[in-house]
Amino acid sequence: MDETTTDSTPVRSARDIADAYVDALTELDPLIAVMLGRNPDDDRLPDLSPAGLEAHAACARATLAELDAATPADGFPDAADRRCATLLRERLTAELAVHDAGEHFRALRNINSPVHGVRDLFTLLPTDTEAQWQAIGRRLNRVPVALDQYRSTLAVGIDRGLLAGPLQVSAVAQQLDEWVAGDNPGGWFGDFVAVGPESLRPELDSAAVAATAAVAELRDWLRDVYGPKAIDVPDTVGRERYQRFARYWSGAELDLDEAYNWAWEQLREVDAQMRAEADKVRPGATPIEAMRWLEQDGPALDDADSARRYLQNLMDRAIKDLQGTHFDLAEPLLKVESMIAPPGSAAAPYYTEPSLDFTRPGRTWLPILDPNRIPVWSLVSTWYHEGVPGHHLQIAQWIHLADQLSVYQVTLGGVSANLEGWALYAERLMDELGYLTDPGHRLGYLNAQILRVLRVILDIGLHVGLDYPPDSPYRPGEPMRPDNAREFFASYCGLPPEHLDSELIRYLGWPGQAIGYKLGERAWLRGRAAAAAAHGEAFDLKAWHMAALSQGSLGLDDLVAELSAL
Repeated sequence: MDETTTDSTPVRSARDIADAYVDALTELDPLIAVMLGRNPDDDRLPDLSPAGLEAHAACARATLAELDAATPADGFPDAADRRCATLLRERLTAELAVHDAGEHFRALRNINSPVHGVRDLFTLLPTDTEAQWQAIGRRLNRVPVALDQYRSTLAVGIDRGLLAGPLQVSAVAQQLDEWVAGDNPGGWFGDFVAVGPESLRPELDSAAVAATAAVAELRDWLRDVYGPKAIDVPDTVGRERYQRFARYWSGAELDLDEAYNWAWEQLREVDAQMRAEADKVRPGATPIEAMRWLEQDGPALDDADSARRYLQNLMDRAIKDLQGTHFDLAEPLLKVESMIAPPGSAAAPYYTEPSLDFTRPGRTWLPILDPNRIPVWSLVSTWYHEGVPGHHLQIAQWIHLADQLSVYQVTLGGVSANLEGWALYAERLMDELGYLTDPGHRLGYLNAQILRVLRVILDIGLHVGLDYPPDSPYRPGEPMRPDNAREFFASYCGLPPEHLDSELIRYLGWPGQAIGYKLGERAWLRGRAAAAAAHGEAFDLKAWHMAALSQGSLGLDDLVAELSAL
């Protein structure tokens, strides 16, 4: 992909620079390598120390300098290179803004934190051969070092007055309790290696016990040392920090007040739809009453494996029905696996992408809150979001086109609001196509919609310090605070109480991420509407879908214009 200037001096393309950055990070961070399916013989864990995290930032700075030096005065002549350069510059600039503000010194939250990454790495490793299990054992032996490095980074945060709020401390400590719980002295790690080869049993069991002891040590340090230091730390971040995070998660310079007011308008619209649908589920019932009935007495599965198979069948059917009608999917995209999330996870389902060579397929993960009763009313729409046609089709299509775009654009350069916006659009698409006619399933879809609307309201309102509107049915004109947001949240959303609590703690610990779902969907819908208007009766939705999913990652600042032009 090298280009040549008029004097025949070779110039590196933006895609080459971006992929060199991926190569460098793959060597720096074994978790990235595992996610991409690279360095199969590696047995390291990420360096979570301040020095290890600074090495990431130094790599980003060097890449930005190289990109600046290689960019022609009038920009890259190739359109694909221009898009890649725009993405790379915006992403690295946003990442460095967060890093330089010292946010890594307080990266403690109930989801997607460094300690979660250490465990998640093991769930992505191949386990087919004895050699692979030997490498797992060596990695397990490194868990105590990795967690000690993480603790050293948090300790620097204590010294600098950069701490996470007390809700995050207690939530993570409680999660770590679950990791070490049970009859197995190796805790979750012991259960994980229990299916390994008997020939390696002593080594694997010993490594699991050591890893679990390190988890317990980190848990105790959080409770006994970090927790008392964080007791008076606000659980919210304020407008300046929030704007920086919002830029990172959305790839856009958002008008937070506009987004907040728009979300209240959406809340009223979706609430009206939910009231009509609730009456179909239970005549005369409010949405909360209907959803409570569905949760407690509606159709449900009675064990984790039944839930896994139910969701697998749901995704297999969606692929069969949509292939050739609304999407043209390459063969590697036709496989996606339904999985059960490990205990001690956050309550929200999630998706993990396939490796670059598709030897590890895309996977959806369901956390089990009650193993004896798993209601299905909310799962259908959620799996259209996590699996097909949601995250799996977009992310797997990107990876399928990595050679045409760049590895960076389809992996590390992913913009959360673009990804989550597509997945929420996918839920809406399945409703448009008639897959959510069952009143319970459709109420689940609308509950998912109102959840994403509430995320915009709660995330911005709490962190930025906004008031409930004067016409709000709940505390009109009063300041929004964590101590009243829970009741407001529960008055509209039908998630189980423990899931609601996990969600609210997530918003407080992961500022700016949760707003991307609904704001991203808005961008996707605006782009589709503009393209349809431009083409008129000739508009081909299947062709638009495939072109839209073949662009690679874009921030919201660029997404609408690119989608409109397809």
